[in-house]
Amino acid sequence: MPDTLPRADGERVLADLNALRALGTYKTGVHKPTFSEPHKQSLDWLVRKLPDAGLTGAIDGIGNIVATCAKPGPKLLAGSHLESQNYAGWLDGPLGVVYALEAARVLNTDPSVKGAVEVAAWVDEEGHFGSFLGSRSYVGQVTEAEIDAARDRTNGRPMRDALADMGLAGRARVAAEPGRHIGYLEAHIEQGHTLESGKLAIGVVTSIVGIWQYRITFIGEQNHAGTTRMAVRKDAGLALARFCVAIDERFPAACGPRTVWTTGRITLDPGAPSIIPGGAEMLFQIRDDNPAVIARLEELLRTMAAETTAKGPCSVAVEKIRTGAPAMMNTGFQDAIDAASKALADGRSLRMPSGAGHDAQMLATIMPAGMLFVPSIGGISHHWTENTADADIVTGAQVFVESCRRILEGQRLFS
Repeated sequence: MPDTLPRADGERVLADLNALRALGTYKTGVHKPTFSEPHKQSLDWLVRKLPDAGLTGAIDGIGNIVATCAKPGPKLLAGSHLESQNYAGWLDGPLGVVYALEAARVLNTDPSVKGAVEVAAWVDEEGHFGSFLGSRSYVGQVTEAEIDAARDRTNGRPMRDALADMGLAGRARVAAEPGRHIGYLEAHIEQGHTLESGKLAIGVVTSIVGIWQYRITFIGEQNHAGTTRMAVRKDAGLALARFCVAIDERFPAACGPRTVWTTGRITLDPGAPSIIPGGAEMLFQIRDDNPAVIARLEELLRTMAAETTAKGPCSVAVEKIRTGAPAMMNTGFQDAIDAASKALADGRSLRMPSGAGHDAQMLATIMPAGMLFVPSIGGISHHWTENTADADIVTGAQVFVESCRRILEGQRLFS
């Protein structure tokens, strides 16, 4: 690969990431929930950086930044998010925004590169107020009524109040302009240990899993914990516990090679030590990139509920409360990332699915999309110890910029 081709500035990338890390610092990570002061400061930081990349942009009416470039030629959209989970890591989100900014700085100012990278920072990917509100708004999937109803999951604060406090009340939301972009590219830490354990530098994402979530309710009979004999109890909590064990026993025979499932919350009613719970509830989630696998597991889940109800002494009901279709990443984008990895990372790349959700799956509903992963130390994420080696961050930036250049150069391959 000729040395004259545009290259990312690794020191600048690290400086940018550390500047964002200083906003809302918590231990070795950050606490930067959506619409918090550190989140607002991060958005303002990005707006100030845009002109150096030949970009113009502002925070829109939902909290997105979608910057545009006047340079003629094809346009590639790139980005991620700037807020964090509560008391979490410093790279989940900002890495993708800084990589996109760096690609814009390098490629937009180079007259030998036809076209430009336009940068996006999507709001609330972490779901403080809803599900992918920023990227879903951009692709036309968020109504004003949904914003009216949205509340902060931590403190119940209405989203309208948060927007007003940000100075965004009444400001228009930016929507996708059909045909403007040849596609969308996002970078992210892996949030797993596949790359690190394999001594690999780059993950080429093939698909993003869909997420299906269920509320499973158990109805028994509330009674005195001291006077009710074990043989006649209708303990909803015990029924729930047995159901959880049964899932782990029966799902492996029906799942796919990368299916995962999680019981994320259990509640007992009334939840007192001297009362047999008459009701119990669990929030249950399944992730896979194959809808057929999910359909098979959901059918099994409902069959198990019917069997438990028939056997007694408690009844079980399964309610689906979230459906998230998986997204396939564009094969041309995958090829571009692979080629960039061969040129700049000694080919130490692996094609792999993403087990986490990302804004790219929303953008994939309206345009070709791709994702690039860099290693996570110890596979840790959503925790303040989340980290990636500086050398891996720099290598990822180099590969990302070169991937953008190749996508712009080969734009006709991705339609």
